[in-house]
Amino acid sequence: MSLAQQIIGFTAQTQMSATVQTVVDTLYGRIRSGEYAVDERLPSERMLSSDLGVARNTVREALEVLESHGLIRRRAGSGSYVNPPTGDAPAASHSEIAASSSPLDLQVIRGILEPDMVRLAVVNMPPRDIEALGEILSDIEAVHTDPGAFVRHEEAFYRKIAAGTGNPLIAGCYDLVIDACRQSFRSAQLRRHLTPARIEAYQKRYNSLFNAIAARDTDAAVEFIKLHLIEEQRHLLQEA
Repeated sequence: MSLAQQIIGFTAQTQMSATVQTVVDTLYGRIRSGEYAVDERLPSERMLSSDLGVARNTVREALEVLESHGLIRRRAGSGSYVNPPTGDAPAASHSEIAASSSPLDLQVIRGILEPDMVRLAVVNMPPRDIEALGEILSDIEAVHTDPGAFVRHEEAFYRKIAAGTGNPLIAGCYDLVIDACRQSFRSAQLRRHLTPARIEAYQKRYNSLFNAIAARDTDAAVEFIKLHLIEEQRHLLQEA
C-alpha cells in the first residue's frame, strides 16, 4: 500500500491510475517533509508536470486528490497552497466505514435514510426514470432461485430510487449503504435468508413499492418501505 493510501486513506484504486498515485505520493511526501511549507504556494501545474515527467492532466488529478483530503487548497487564478496540519486523525475512507459497519448499524441508517429517500423520489423522479425503475423491477421478477442475481438487481432498484430524489448527497450516502450491505456478513446471510419463497415475497413488495412511486402516492410508498424495514429487522434478530 502506498504512502498516500496509508495516510490519506484513498482506496479507490479503480478510479486512480498508477501514474496519478505516484504523483500523489510524491507531493504528499514533499508536504509532510516540509519541502512545501504551510501556506506556501506549490509550483504551477506546468512546472510540476515538467519536474515529475508527467502530463499536466495527471498533475491536476493528483492535486484534486490532495485537495479532497484537506492537504492543500486551490485558488482560481492563483495556484495551490499547503494547508496547516489539523492534528486530527485522517478520516476513514468509504470502504473502511462500510467494512466497520455491523448489521445493526446498517439497519439503523436504512431506517433513517430510506423513508425520506422514497418520499423525495415519489415527488422528484422524472417519468423516464420511473420507466427505467420498472425495467429493473422486471429484472428482479425474472429471478427465482439465484440470491446473487436478485441482490444485484435489488441494488440497482434502490440506486435508481436514490438517484430519483434529485439529491446527489442522498445518492452518495446510499452508495455507502450498499457497500455496507456487501460486507461478508451480508454474503453469508444470502444463502440462508434469500430462499426462493422469500425472493418471491420480496418481488411482491417491490412491485407494490413501484406502483406507489409510479402513482405518485407518497403515503403508500413511505408506508411500504417502513413495513419492509421492520420485516428486515425481524429477520436480522432471527439471525442473531
